[in-house]
Amino acid sequence: MSILKSTPVFKFVGGKFVKTSEISIISEKDYSTNGEGVLLVKKVDTCILTLDSTTTDNIVVKSLTKTIIRPDKGLIDEEYSELEINKGTSVHFQFMGGNWYILGSDGIKWD
Repeated sequence: MSILKSTPVFKFVGGKFVKTSEISIISEKDYSTNGEGVLLVKKVDTCILTLDSTTTDNIVVKSLTKTIIRPDKGLIDEEYSELEINKGTSVHFQFMGGNWYILGSDGIKWD
């Protein structure tokens, strides 16, 4: 599989500096966020994406494939242990107070 990252940047997350990329394009079955501002998931059947609160506090995930998003700690919107999104969906996440919150989305279908 592959990971393509844009120009490296430094961000201050959780009281420490993190070397990351503003934009990453991934084609991995399992991936943990690393401070990216935008993450594009493509060219893999299913990706299990872990939101890592030690390196990331704000991220937009755009999926061109089935992606299962799990928080490293807490819940998503204080209710969900994971979120499954499909092709064409984008979700903006923010880590606050021990949980991940959806600030905006396009294409999420709740059951």
